[in-house]
Amino acid sequence: MTRVFFSRELEGIATYWRIRRKDGVTIGLTSHDRDLWFDGVRHQGSPGMVPSAIRRTADLSEDSAEVQGALTHDSIAAADLAAGRFDGARIEIGLVDWESFERAVLYRGSIGGVAEEGAGFQADLQSVKEALQTDPVPRTSPTCRAQFCGPGCSLSPARFTHEAQLSAVDHDLNAVRFEGGPPPEDLENGRLRWVDGPHAGQWMEIMSIEPEGLVLDLELDPGLVTGTRALLREGCDHTLEMCRDRFHNAVNFRGEPFLPGNDLLARYPQG
Repeated sequence: MTRVFFSRELEGIATYWRIRRKDGVTIGLTSHDRDLWFDGVRHQGSPGMVPSAIRRTADLSEDSAEVQGALTHDSIAAADLAAGRFDGARIEIGLVDWESFERAVLYRGSIGGVAEEGAGFQADLQSVKEALQTDPVPRTSPTCRAQFCGPGCSLSPARFTHEAQLSAVDHDLNAVRFEGGPPPEDLENGRLRWVDGPHAGQWMEIMSIEPEGLVLDLELDPGLVTGTRALLREGCDHTLEMCRDRFHNAVNFRGEPFLPGNDLLARYPQG
């Protein structure tokens, strides 16, 4: 039988949050003054976490919720928020009886934007209904719409992913060089995922290839040292020429390179 919360005058109820980041880290928090362990996750006592009102509807309109809290908790650091480690993380909010551990889920969704507010933070949450707002009809494009080695591309990620060790780091240019792996030119438009070190589990996009190394989009931690391992994913510029000549995958090209564009309407007739 499902528990009806707040049906009695006095109940031991706390709010809990469960955050599953994209790098594999799971964080459990609760408004109780001590840690609670359930569902295989230790929910650390964090009375400073404050949930806003949660609005749920029976129609297809977006449910709304947000979470505010202090940056004093070890699990949520300002540096991790700034580095985007919580962007797109899956989140679950619910109620739990801290004596019987009966619980009910109030909200499931993902973290959208995260903003710092003084010594705290505020996170906007997106419910699972957000997926219903996605337009399922693809738009024409001269370049490929598929993510490289993703759905529609059909190429194996393992074939174009290489493990390498950091051989040099330039914090001024935010650039890195690796020992092993493919030639640097194959990594243009690619990305990498750190295996260990201060950025372990984090993806970074390769912005450009310079003589000093690979310039990354996110700021490198001062504690990053040589020998740190990373998985290097080769890149693709999503043009038909690269898909055909380099990857021999033109049959799966998801674009319309020969479709006339809007510039055709602006052309003058030739006499």
